[in-house]
Amino acid sequence: MDHGWQQRFPALFAPHYVEYADADVRLWLGSFNRAVVTRLHLIAVTGDGTVIVCRADDGRRFLPGGTREPGESLDELAARELREEAGAEPTGLLQYFCGLDVLSRRDQPWRPHQSHPRSLWAYAAVAVDVVGPPTCPADVEQIVDVRALEPDEAAAYLDEAPGDGHADVVRLAEAMGLIRAVARR
Repeated sequence: MDHGWQQRFPALFAPHYVEYADADVRLWLGSFNRAVVTRLHLIAVTGDGTVIVCRADDGRRFLPGGTREPGESLDELAARELREEAGAEPTGLLQYFCGLDVLSRRDQPWRPHQSHPRSLWAYAAVAVDVVGPPTCPADVEQIVDVRALEPDEAAAYLDEAPGDGHADVVRLAEAMGLIRAVARR
């Protein structure tokens, strides 16, 4: 069923270049090969339906998530990133709903275990409990603020600073009814 997502979220669906990854990306919806996912970001939904957003010490704002480690399952990746960046733990199943089809311009993968030149950066919604502060390892970005906001407030907060287009991903998940569905579980 066509819900007009591309017309409702043209910036999200527009193919674009991501400079830090030296890659061309295009949004996809639907099923995917989990083996080629190199990054995962999460719409972490609390029991009262708020969305967890993070701010790093360099000012970037984003949804918790990050790069897959060698041999790591997507469930393990989600649990690790939620703990490190949001002080949260998943309490439900990951609900994958979109991602970016990535075509790298680099000669080599960014990390040897990653799919190359084509990979996927996935997005999933998941129910969480916040259990403490972020556990950020010293060798990664340092999280200085974690907020649980209503979906529209989370999107507006993400829009206020440079980021990865996560605000429109939150808006898409909200329009699809995923945030409410995950909060009810």
